[in-house]
Amino acid sequence: MTESITIRPLSPQEAKEHIGALSAVLIDCVEGGASVSFMSPLAQERADAFWRGVAEGVAAGERILLVAQDDTSGQIVGTVQIVLKQPENQPHRADIAKMLVHGQARKRGIGAALMRAAEDAAQTAGKTVLVLDTVTGGDAERLYERVGWTKSGVIPNYALWPKGGFCDTTVFYKQLSAS
Repeated sequence: MTESITIRPLSPQEAKEHIGALSAVLIDCVEGGASVSFMSPLAQERADAFWRGVAEGVAAGERILLVAQDDTSGQIVGTVQIVLKQPENQPHRADIAKMLVHGQARKRGIGAALMRAAEDAAQTAGKTVLVLDTVTGGDAERLYERVGWTKSGVIPNYALWPKGGFCDTTVFYKQLSAS
């Protein structure tokens, strides 16, 4: 399914160079109805500012930014972040954030490949507990269950849909073995 896709980390410099492509994925997801912290319509400038902040976090060693890149076109079609920086009493934990796959690239196993790569990167970074949250009842919730994450619970009215209205959020975790 993902034979023409490469999952790889971006260096801080590459993250800066690919802000436009990363923003295109984010904007597509928000306009497609994904509740990923942004309201619709998401302006290019706002998306670019978000990714500049992510690039700064990569440069500071606070997060890892992985992308799914089409081997033929070179286009970035998906992304996920591993947020390494945690409170001092949680050095073993990381958050998975902004797992996004462009609408035109879905149903090809890219989300599952991104999640496996995120787990591997987190484990390599010495993390043994991962957490994430997602919209209850959505495709991402089903994906996380399929790739072995454990549902912790549901928080009603946690966030807003991009076009307004409350949505519930499901919290997941995954235990990794110590490397």
